[in-house]
Amino acid sequence: MIMVQAQVKPRLQIDLSLEKRDKAVILLSGGLDSTTLLYYMISQGYDCYPLSISYGQKHKKEVVAARNISEACGLIKSWKVINLDMLGNLLPSALTSSDEVPEGHYQEESMKQTVVPGRNLIFLAIAAGYAEGLEAKVVAYAAHAGDHYIYPDCRPEFVKAAREAIKIGYDTDLLTPFINIDKGEVVKIGTQLKVPYYMTWTCYNGGDKHCGRCGACNERKEAFIKAGIEDPTKYE
Repeated sequence: MIMVQAQVKPRLQIDLSLEKRDKAVILLSGGLDSTTLLYYMISQGYDCYPLSISYGQKHKKEVVAARNISEACGLIKSWKVINLDMLGNLLPSALTSSDEVPEGHYQEESMKQTVVPGRNLIFLAIAAGYAEGLEAKVVAYAAHAGDHYIYPDCRPEFVKAAREAIKIGYDTDLLTPFINIDKGEVVKIGTQLKVPYYMTWTCYNGGDKHCGRCGACNERKEAFIKAGIEDPTKYE
C-alpha cells in the first residue's frame, strides 16, 4: 500500500470552498490528472470511491491503470468500473472508431477529432447517481485549464452548469480543484503527494508504450517539462 502524505498545501488557487464530507466519488480514468485528483482528495481526508468507465475507447489500458492505482492506494475494494462500451457506437470520435488518432498538439484543428461528444456529462451523471447510493455528498473530476481549448465539457461554464444540475438532481456537490490550473501545475501537486506517475496511462493509441506523438502524449511531456520534473513515462 502506498501511503499518501496528509498535510499538503498546493501553491494554487483551488475551488475547494465546499464543506468536507466523509465520502467522495472520484472519476478515475487512470490518467495523470485523475490520479493526481484521487491522491489529492485522499490527502484532504475524504473516504474515496474511485469510479472508472469503459466507453469503447481505444486506450483501454487506462482502465487497467485505474485498477492498479486504486490497489496501490489501498482502495481496490472501493474501486468500481462500469462497462459502457456501446457508447463507442454512438459517440463519434477518433478515440472510439477505426479512424486514426491524430498526431500533434492540442491547439491543432485536427485534435478536435479526439472529442467524445457528451462524454463527461454522461460520466458525471453516473457518478452523481452512484454517490447518491453511497450517501456520498461529493463527486470530483479532474478538468483542468489546459483542456478548455477543444473540450467543451471541461470548460468553467460547463462545470458551473453541471454543478448546478447535480446539486438540484442529487443534492451532491461537484468538486473540480484543478479547473483554474494547467497540467504542469497538476504535476507539481502530484509530485508533492508522491503520485506514482509511472503507473498512469495517457496515450490515446493504447500500445505497449506511450506513442509520444498524439495530443495526449505531447501534453503529458510538456507538463513534466513545465513542472521541471523528470518524466517517468516510457515512450516509443
